[in-house]
Amino acid sequence: MPTLLVSHRISYGSCAVGLPHMLTQALRRDRIDRREIYDVLRNDRRRLALEYLKERLRPVEVGELSDHIAEREVGESPPPQDCRQSVYNTLSQTHLPKLEDLGFVDFDRDEKTVTLRETAREVDVYMNIVTPLGITWGTYYRSLGVLGLIAVVAADTDIAFFAGVESLPFATAFLFAFVISISYQLWTLRWFYLQKVVSES
Repeated sequence: MPTLLVSHRISYGSCAVGLPHMLTQALRRDRIDRREIYDVLRNDRRRLALEYLKERLRPVEVGELSDHIAEREVGESPPPQDCRQSVYNTLSQTHLPKLEDLGFVDFDRDEKTVTLRETAREVDVYMNIVTPLGITWGTYYRSLGVLGLIAVVAADTDIAFFAGVESLPFATAFLFAFVISISYQLWTLRWFYLQKVVSES
């Protein structure tokens, strides 16, 4: 019996020590995953490839993808052959295999086609976190809300050049800005919803 009790205590102690270790490992894996995502988005060609694939619900040929990225890089259509070939080589040898390893795309090396996977929507959290203005959406919405509140309060209290102006137009304008901003964010995710409808039909 004493031996059994000691055995249980050791086992319990191992679990107590093992649980925090497992949690630490899980958190560490989560941090690594985030670093990998940031690493993906830090490269312009990988980011442009994901953006292009998001707009299509079909497999895209690597040549077509290369043309698009080369056009974006040099601002010419069609792009120079050497630039297109450079993009094609780096996509085939480096960028698409990396995206496939992370589970964001399916890269068919025989058919030379690439297809966006549903798991790529996880990248949208990081791709869409910054507005075209260069600030995060959270900062944008907070700033918009504060400016709207200041404008409405100033109009109601006749401060400075707001004197004699109704607060309703300001409230309406800022509400409209919120609606347009939210609509824009939803539009950037349209590929996911369309893909969901297509896969379920």
